[in-house]
Amino acid sequence: MLWNAHAGQLWRRFSTYLRREVAKRAGLSQRHFRDHARVSFAKVAEYQKRGAVHFHAVIRLDGPGGADTPPPSWATADLLTDAIHAAATKARVDGPVIDGRAHTFTFGRQLDVRTIRSADFNDGQELTERAVAAYIAKYATKGAETATGALDRPLKFAAELAQLDISDHARRLIRTAWTLGARKDLEHLHLRAWAHMLGFRGHFSTKSRRYSTTLGALRDARAEWRRAQAAEANGPEPDTTYVLAHWVFAGTGLSDTEAWLAASLEPAPGTEGEPTA
Repeated sequence: MLWNAHAGQLWRRFSTYLRREVAKRAGLSQRHFRDHARVSFAKVAEYQKRGAVHFHAVIRLDGPGGADTPPPSWATADLLTDAIHAAATKARVDGPVIDGRAHTFTFGRQLDVRTIRSADFNDGQELTERAVAAYIAKYATKGAETATGALDRPLKFAAELAQLDISDHARRLIRTAWTLGARKDLEHLHLRAWAHMLGFRGHFSTKSRRYSTTLGALRDARAEWRRAQAAEANGPEPDTTYVLAHWVFAGTGLSDTEAWLAASLEPAPGTEGEPTA
């Protein structure tokens, strides 16, 4: 559970080291590296059956402008592979000290780096963004509830676990996260809020800014498509723009129910001076 809670932070540390390692192999300072190349990635988090999170990522070396600019001549797959191995080895996150035992989180030995070539997709056709998205999309559907039979919603009370149709393994993992979440020294991890996710607090899918389009651009495109569909269904929109600029005063005072309640609380005539209980 503690590994899952720190997995996102460990990936951020890895991505920082990766840029440093690529720059070092290119003979560039980190400051000047951004003028020559850019490291971009898209990744998804997948749960193993035991409940631990691991990452699948597509990592790319581009020119300084991202995917729109060609990479420099020294940006080879071998250089990037070597940098990934070095960064994964160096990345570590210092965790909490629990009952006198310090915890440090690193990546394990199972690091599988493969070069993606165009021949791996679309029967040898051009490597497109759609093909890469399909490559990693299959992992995005494997949430905690798929891998371990856990939950798809947060818990409100630990007692709910007894009534849920989940595996004993998932029940133990969730209960462990819930129990750890009660500790004052771990309250910054918000483990109870993420117990149903087995302690993992990150997004299932993330990407660097220049890897591809942004979510904002996708939302704008979706909204524009919906407007076009509505216009096609309803015919061309008129040129007139209607602006609501006139208001009508509807009145003020008590509603009928409030007026009845106020009248019922008024003292009867001639009893205004009598004490009430």
